[in-house]
Amino acid sequence: GDARPENRLRIEGEMTIYQAADLRQMLLASLEHGDELEIDLSAVSEIDAAGVQLLVAAKRAALAAQKPLRLTAHSGPVVEAFELLDLGGFFGDPLVIGAGPEHDSGRSSART
Repeated sequence: GDARPENRLRIEGEMTIYQAADLRQMLLASLEHGDELEIDLSAVSEIDAAGVQLLVAAKRAALAAQKPLRLTAHSGPVVEAFELLDLGGFFGDPLVIGAGPEHDSGRSSART
């Protein structure tokens, strides 16, 4: 097939209102560039409402363009923000690495 190399974007550091404009351009450019996009969130040290909104906007843009968008390796701050805003379901990505159908049990243990 003509499968393109996987389009992967790693976001490092803060995803806050101060970085939102730059990150937005980067996300949308990455989305245009490939057939699908994977966003690696493992290095995100801080995320606020603007950062979350950015990911929501990217997901909506991907849906509109009918391209798969995956969020992977959520860092602690990202998981906390998603749980706080109850967004896990919106993205449909497992928040717990290797989560199967029984991911509910994994969620409760993540809170220490």
